[in-house]
Amino acid sequence: MIKRTVRTRFAVPVLTGAVLLGVCAPAVVQNMYDAGTSASASKVTAARPAGLGGAGSLSAGGAARTAGSGTAGSGAGTNGVGDQPDLTAQGNNSASNIIAAGLADGTLVRNPRNDRIERVVPDISRTALLIGDSQAAGAAGVPGERTWPRQGLNRVGYKVYFVGGGGTGYMAANSTTGNYYDALQHGDWYLPSSAPQLVVFEGGGNDAARGYNNEEIVANADKLVASLQVRYPTSKFLMLGTLARSQNDGGGRRHEVDTVLASVAKKHGIPFVSAGNWITQYNLGSDLADRVHMKMTGHNKLATIFSNKLKAINLQAR
Repeated sequence: MIKRTVRTRFAVPVLTGAVLLGVCAPAVVQNMYDAGTSASASKVTAARPAGLGGAGSLSAGGAARTAGSGTAGSGAGTNGVGDQPDLTAQGNNSASNIIAAGLADGTLVRNPRNDRIERVVPDISRTALLIGDSQAAGAAGVPGERTWPRQGLNRVGYKVYFVGGGGTGYMAANSTTGNYYDALQHGDWYLPSSAPQLVVFEGGGNDAARGYNNEEIVANADKLVASLQVRYPTSKFLMLGTLARSQNDGGGRRHEVDTVLASVAKKHGIPFVSAGNWITQYNLGSDLADRVHMKMTGHNKLATIFSNKLKAINLQAR
């Protein structure tokens, strides 16, 4: 693999132990922070390097913005800082949260305990970090903040910090970002700098559609879960399966991937919410906008189902 050039320089040291970053290259990521049921693309304050002309900010989507230029939408791609350290190789020291007191919400910092670039997320103790595909990012005219995974988390008290995008998965990548594990390792997305209350993995549909085999999907899902359990040992974890019809109603490969992911969750001792037969079980065929995505009516119904599942396994926000 060709390594990307590191183009980030340090700016002002912060006494709390985090380092505020001066970002030389614009970052393009998909990071969305949902407050309640409405999304807000928080701008990320960062000192601009000499010669770039004054203070500026990065959007929640990572696109470069100058002061006063408004709020940018979310996107997906590289943050321009090269490969980040492997979280699984950091040991116990990487598990400690940096203390972000005095740093503005959204600030990019280099965490000295694992040498990764991360983002200060507001109200992190009531936040769910959600990694997902178009079911959570939005598709077929439904905005991301109204999708069923995000609505469901909102309904049980979480704010949602989303990373991911349409066309991605445990193995699947889109035109601007890698699969879940590669995107996190290469810095395509920024992790929260402190531990969220809950970490949720959602997806698998694109892996099913593109013909990846079970062994590939399990291997990458396994690495993803393991790395974030090291990074956030105090967080709770949940794996949300692949939305599909039942096996006997055309669920096919999507239903099978849902079952495969259950084995990964079991290995790591985390709860698994299967969605592999929900379209059939809850009679949602008429709520499909296309073969795999829901209309708004379907998202609303699935959000209720998902939030009830969270309550049943006692995963409401505390």
